[in-house]
Amino acid sequence: MSKKRNALGRGLSALLSDTPDTDKLEEGAAPPPVTSGVNEILIAEIQVNPFQPRQHFDEVALKELADSIKVHGIIQPITVRKLSHNQYQLISGERRFQASKLAGLKAVPAYVRSADDQQMLEMALIENIQRENLNPIEIAVSYQRLISEINLKQEELGDRVGKNRSTVTNYLRLLKLPPDIQIALRDNKISMGHARAIINVDNPDTQLYIFKKTIAEDLSVRKVEELVRQMMSPSKGSGSKASAPEGTGPSREIKQLQSTLSTHFGTKVNVKSDGKKGEIKIPFLSIEDLNRILEILKV
Repeated sequence: MSKKRNALGRGLSALLSDTPDTDKLEEGAAPPPVTSGVNEILIAEIQVNPFQPRQHFDEVALKELADSIKVHGIIQPITVRKLSHNQYQLISGERRFQASKLAGLKAVPAYVRSADDQQMLEMALIENIQRENLNPIEIAVSYQRLISEINLKQEELGDRVGKNRSTVTNYLRLLKLPPDIQIALRDNKISMGHARAIINVDNPDTQLYIFKKTIAEDLSVRKVEELVRQMMSPSKGSGSKASAPEGTGPSREIKQLQSTLSTHFGTKVNVKSDGKKGEIKIPFLSIEDLNRILEILKV
């Protein structure tokens, strides 16, 4: 296992090794020949890469690439692995492959390499990240797959893709956002900066409120960051030291209650008590915010 990990750590060139892979060959078949040149392979004999991290292709850009291929052909060959006789699977170059089908080509130039499933996943991810054409959610999902399916630690993953650990962590945190926000990030309706600000709020209902307000008012990243700070900070004048008896402060139980209520309502809740009676203050920033809190209270 350590030998395989070391090979993977050398990058994309090491992943495209010349070591034959017989895992998916038909029983009794010889290992697939590995060629250093370019082969013309029928499109009908090529399967798509099941490990492809990119989920969405721009139809207009794909059509433009197909038109270019009709005129100039494929300049950069795709890369495939051989599964069995006259059966191949894409390793990289799916846009070129899909555009070639759209252009009506019957065959495409390809390099044939050997790779196992683990290498297929990592190569697809590395190639796309190096081209910087994955959206943040696709990158996050791919990172998570590498961690869960190849058992990489975040530090190891960072080394593989050339990112530091904090960058990897920021992408992985995106997967904790509600689906509506993930979809908006995937579709470029909000930026990575917007998402990173929203994720600092723990309550999903509050996250969705901030997200909807961001879309409706076309808020900048800075405005969203300010909104998050306002919702997570105590309201002015509440819970001041002057309001508490001298030399005393909230008990551990009161602090825990404040924390629980703040998380539940998505805003800093202040609780005061003298042991017999007290008050709970729930600040709101706007009528929309008040309505959100009333919905949580089911009032």
